[in-house]
Amino acid sequence: MKLAVDFHIHTALSPCADNDMTPNNIVNMSILKGLDAIAITDHNSIENCGACIELSQDKDILVIPGLELQTKEEIHLVCLFRNIESASQFQSIVYSRLKEENIPEIFGRQLIFDKEDNIIGENKKMLIASADISVNEAFDKVRKQGGIIFPAHIDRSGYSIIANLGFIPANLPMKVVEISKRCDLEKLISENKYLLKYQFLRNSDAHYLADIMERENFIEVKRKSIESIFEALL
Repeated sequence: MKLAVDFHIHTALSPCADNDMTPNNIVNMSILKGLDAIAITDHNSIENCGACIELSQDKDILVIPGLELQTKEEIHLVCLFRNIESASQFQSIVYSRLKEENIPEIFGRQLIFDKEDNIIGENKKMLIASADISVNEAFDKVRKQGGIIFPAHIDRSGYSIIANLGFIPANLPMKVVEISKRCDLEKLISENKYLLKYQFLRNSDAHYLADIMERENFIEVKRKSIESIFEALL
């Protein structure tokens, strides 16, 4: 079966995201747009994943916990996990490698919600900073938690593995790379023919509700479950 997906969505925990990116707004907008599965991937944090997963329990949509890691090379990697427990263990590693405190007046607030969209806290760490974790270490740590990790928006000129390194290292254990919502895939491949060995996953990187994907990008799975999604992407 095919699932319509968007595996890169930010909540208002990410300081660069709109304050309307609350758990209820995201889950309900994703349902309205016809999505079968989404992933919550805030910058360097999973703290709004739990509320989004709770909301999905009685709805016809899967919510995968994750985060968008910014490595010491200033490369963005999407990290997805089977459950909150394994995601939390990786988040602890990331938090131990973030040293600066956020300045809300400059970078924006970092809001934590419950499942009713009540603000229950603000994250004090500077989540848009780079964690002191290399790309290679990130792959090792995520995979040890049974997670999936892949480079984000490889077609962009900033915070992408190709822009920052000039290529994707062949030793990275993955079969999936992410392209942005409006990526010209034909042009990207013509300039980087080695990319043909990868599976392309087009995600929104939504920071605003309107940016969440429509029912237009699909993955083939055996059944509608997080485990089947992981089987398809690993």
